[in-house]
Amino acid sequence: MNRRILSILLALAMMLSMFAFVSCGKDSNTNTGDGEQTSASAETPFKTVDKADLKIGLITLHDDSSTYDANFIDAMYRALEDMGLDKSQLILYTGIAETEDCYNKAKDCVNQGCQVVFADSFGHEDYMIQAAIEYPEVRFCHATGTKAHSVNYDNFSNAFASIYEGRYAAGVAAGMKLNEMIADGKITADKAVMGYVGAYTYAEVMSGYTSFYLGAKSVCPSVTMKVKFTGSWYDYDKEKAAAESLISDGCVLISQHADSYGAPEACEAAGVPNVSYNGSTEATGPNTYIVSSKIDWAPYFEYMINCVMEGKVIDKDYTGTIATGSVKVLEINEAVAAEGTQKAVDDVIEQFKAGTLHVFDTENFKVGGKKLESYMADVDSDEKFEKDTEAIADGYFHESEFRSAPYFDVEIDGIELLDRNYG
Repeated sequence: MNRRILSILLALAMMLSMFAFVSCGKDSNTNTGDGEQTSASAETPFKTVDKADLKIGLITLHDDSSTYDANFIDAMYRALEDMGLDKSQLILYTGIAETEDCYNKAKDCVNQGCQVVFADSFGHEDYMIQAAIEYPEVRFCHATGTKAHSVNYDNFSNAFASIYEGRYAAGVAAGMKLNEMIADGKITADKAVMGYVGAYTYAEVMSGYTSFYLGAKSVCPSVTMKVKFTGSWYDYDKEKAAAESLISDGCVLISQHADSYGAPEACEAAGVPNVSYNGSTEATGPNTYIVSSKIDWAPYFEYMINCVMEGKVIDKDYTGTIATGSVKVLEINEAVAAEGTQKAVDDVIEQFKAGTLHVFDTENFKVGGKKLESYMADVDSDEKFEKDTEAIADGYFHESEFRSAPYFDVEIDGIELLDRNYG
């Protein structure tokens, strides 16, 4: 497929996404109003649901002791409050493993009257699809999944956000800190080595650590990075040990895509700057925490709930952005961050909102010493994980534009993987 055709297809996809965005109230911060029902589209099989009758199921992998799961739980409660819904209208199941228990809890939600059920972990997806097949009148939504556009059921949807934008901005804050350390004589430019604690060697994690690295590199050209994988989304001991190992290996700043406080605590104990994820860890690391990025799920939950009340099909691949309020860079810890960090991060955010900055601009990284001109990404799910979609056009890798979940899995120069873990 040549670039002109790909560009046309991308434009059409963006138009369709914008149509879905408007038709289901994706940007709305209000409900449909006083419980009044709206007419369902003749093109959908779903009935409208009165606000007073609405029930929502939320299934999370861990409880609120996990920064990842706490982020979903907090966002759901904020969405309920903003829409004038009561907490009693939420059925919440926490600590649900990526096993048949997810399917059973989804059925429990249906039996308790839920018209929509949301699960938050990658391994929940097949069980949610199983429930969607069994209960076609109920919506089943899933974070980080890859299969909704392939199975193509009206009642099953994936959702994610362009968190790589937030990680890039957080990377800029990291790069500013490295520059300060170089200027203060604490390290030399060739020792500007970051460490990254990742869960698995999956595209979701690879996209995240690469965008973080590219943000740092945009302001600190000499930076390199080392990555260790724990083989778990949440394991305090493994995450802390990985961070400690990276620090011992010469890493002078640590970030992570893992959900416990293990890495931030290791950084605080060692006096090593830390960039967190999914929420502020300043209370854990007041002397080392710089900033965090996160996905704010409240805009999606409001969109999802509006679609259910209005009887409309939920977008199969919803991708929130910084511009839509779905990606956030949290308050910077000025006591640790380098001078000028806030302005540098704000400038990057404005470029994302204006569409003038692309995280994976191929001018900004190399693979094997060469510019990446073409890359087939694994977008359509299949058992063989075949690469099926040309992802590079107009000078950048089009992450999360063909589906919501990340598919950037390129190993770029400057990042060393110390191990691998595919689960």
